Amino acid sequence: MPSFELSGRTYETDEDGYLINLSDWNPEVAAYVATQESVNMTENHWEVINFLREYYEEYKIAPMIRILTKAIGKKLGKEKGNTKYLYDLYPGGPAKQACKIAGLPKPTGCV
Repeated sequence: MPSFELSGRTYETDEDGYLINLSDWNPEVAAYVATQESVNMTENHWEVINFLREYYEEYKIAPMIRILTKAIGKKLGKEKGNTKYLYDLYPGGPAKQACKIAGLPKPTGCV
């Protein structure tokens, strides 16, 4: 099984790099995964990550991009709840790449 080491600890991932054990996630892991994904984390990036983690906590599912944009628009405002804004933050795919950094499973419907 694939894994990575960080601060003397091993983290197991699936073949796509998503954490196997969601409780292994912490901000240091997120920063490491973001670096691997070539994403330079800013306050706006963290806002989406925290949103995703709260969403997952409530619904027990990682949202697809359509649902993500709608839900972010409701909570954070229209200027942030659109695909252009989210793709600017996460060019590898807002749902897919942001969920990986947030330590969540790959969203349903993502290839």
